[in-house]
Amino acid sequence: MSDIPPRLTSLAHGGGCGCKLDPGMLRSLLAHQPAAAPFERLLVGNETADDAAVWELDDGTCLVATTDFFMPMVDDPHDFGRIAATNAISDVYAMGGRPLLALAILGMPVSKLAPDVVGRILAGGAAICAEAGIPVAGGHSIDSVEPIYGLAVIGTCARSNLRRNTGGRPGDAVILTKPLGVGIYSAAIKREALPEEGYAEFIAATTRLNRVGMALGADPDVHAMTDVTGFGLLGHGLELARGSGLRLVIADAAVPLLVRTEALAREGFVTGASHRNWSSYGEAVALPPALPDWRRHVLTDPQTSGGLLVACEAERAGAILDGIREAGFAGAAVVGRLEAGEPGIRVEAA
Repeated sequence: MSDIPPRLTSLAHGGGCGCKLDPGMLRSLLAHQPAAAPFERLLVGNETADDAAVWELDDGTCLVATTDFFMPMVDDPHDFGRIAATNAISDVYAMGGRPLLALAILGMPVSKLAPDVVGRILAGGAAICAEAGIPVAGGHSIDSVEPIYGLAVIGTCARSNLRRNTGGRPGDAVILTKPLGVGIYSAAIKREALPEEGYAEFIAATTRLNRVGMALGADPDVHAMTDVTGFGLLGHGLELARGSGLRLVIADAAVPLLVRTEALAREGFVTGASHRNWSSYGEAVALPPALPDWRRHVLTDPQTSGGLLVACEAERAGAILDGIREAGFAGAAVVGRLEAGEPGIRVEAA
């Protein structure tokens, strides 16, 4: 092993949630898998594109189970661990649940990375779990070609607090809790083109726990939730639209962005996943004719540890948005609405 440790991002062909299979390929694969039914207590399985599986216990409490892992999008091992853990725990919050415990998933090229580097990845994940108030209670590790880290997470929620991506109603306002641009920033990181203050903004966004999902799940005027990760705003918005049987209308000018997103996108810092995402949407997404390519790349940008997409009663959207911002999500914004029509997305120009 060289005395100079390799950059983590140099050991992986992709990074973060940009590693995910594109939505079209995933739908094709799942179409040939047996349905998880019939299990009466399985409230959420693989029949929809929800964020986690949900099993109802005898007393009406639900178990929420998920797993998420990926390759590094940053070179700092501790930051990689923190981002991956935050992203995995988000699935439980996106269902309205409270996380209980985590199990680590670790694959490392042991001939290329020193043990202390791997230890720092694990420590980063454990630090986020401690912030969420849960233990890393075990896990599994393998020697792999590329570095991989993530968590399996178990949580609970009351059945009344369960929020899926299938419950949106006509007229609902749609809120996004974190700004977009994470994939674009990660492309700049890989090419060592993101300044220090941009990296700090990136880390602050990707390590902010989506714990506000617990409060949103308890609000009867919140009808549906999902988190925005590797399929981009358009991909996860499309899941919400299809699951709810409605059209999602996104106001392009209202979508919040990380500070340098526009400048970097205009300079060509775009991930391969962004292109794959766009190709997978097909005719279900309608963009304004004059929308520039860089703006489309923002809407398809794969988010790692992104925000929650929340469909709620329009009359209470302002109050709900205020509560989200007070919980630490200053960039949250109302980005669109749900309306009756063919399930899909229409993006409105400014």
